[in-house]
Amino acid sequence: MFRFDNPIYLWLLLLIPLSAIIYSYSVRKCKQRMKKFGNTELMRQLSPMISQRRGWVKFALAELVLFLLVLIIARPQVGSKLATNRQREGIETIIALDISNSMLAEDVVPSRLEKSKLLVENLMDKFSEDKIGLIVFAGDAFVQLPITSDYVSAKMFLDNINPSLIGTQGTDIGKALQLSINSFTPKSKVGKAIILITDGEDNEGGAEEMARQAQSKGIKVFVLGVGSKEGATIPMSDGEELKKSSGEIVKTRLNEDMCKQIAAAGHGVYVHVSNSNVADAVLGRELGKLQKGKINNVIYSDFDEQFQALALLVAILLIVDVLVLERKKRW
Repeated sequence: MFRFDNPIYLWLLLLIPLSAIIYSYSVRKCKQRMKKFGNTELMRQLSPMISQRRGWVKFALAELVLFLLVLIIARPQVGSKLATNRQREGIETIIALDISNSMLAEDVVPSRLEKSKLLVENLMDKFSEDKIGLIVFAGDAFVQLPITSDYVSAKMFLDNINPSLIGTQGTDIGKALQLSINSFTPKSKVGKAIILITDGEDNEGGAEEMARQAQSKGIKVFVLGVGSKEGATIPMSDGEELKKSSGEIVKTRLNEDMCKQIAAAGHGVYVHVSNSNVADAVLGRELGKLQKGKINNVIYSDFDEQFQALALLVAILLIVDVLVLERKKRW
């Protein structure tokens, strides 16, 4: 299994396009100054040893070195030792987590999204022989973590979840349920459950039909409704609140009726998530009713660092950068 031990440093990769923009701007400004100084063709003839192409080559080398350095400090690792690889008795659970902007509302402390993540983490702490998968969705859905019994990796992926992971806003619960159904271990006869965590707002439709399909395949759908009927405003990253085009503040409310309908269609239960810990107890009790079956648990207990090859490549690129001069060779 491959992983980054410090994945938060991967955000530094944003420096690569930023530096490219700055470098392009500086090259363009330099050309404008040269035009003011004199005729461009004449300047080129007077300085035949200057090579613009070599400047771009050196910049590309610097960008590649920056890319590799970011990967190094993120600590790439590969699992080397198995803690266990034997059959155990457990269930399979896919958690579908809503990460639309409305989940940033703070009618549940500290916010709908953070409360949901805390609830999922508490659920993982109660698992021992089970497998868990993680799907995030808004207007689109994708697998954040394939189904696994490696709870350490699951918590690591959970920590990095935020609304910026999906650019398409909305709440397409139907797509999330469809992806969840396809994410279970094929032909597995263990008890299976989908835990849908959402505020149910701006649903795109088709959720109840997908919940019925899940039920027909022996998969129960539990729905955790996060938020309040009174609603709350949505804080933005800049500290301001999301507003409509008319200038009025947007207020997001829990669509509890729709959540209950989805749970009923999936033969599961609906649980309202508030500032109490009632949801944890109810969900744990319902999951305990599922039939346990034999599953293969594969957990890596030790990981080998993989930065050495990247560090060697960085050293080679730095040497090449030194050897490549910005002026042309005489020959």
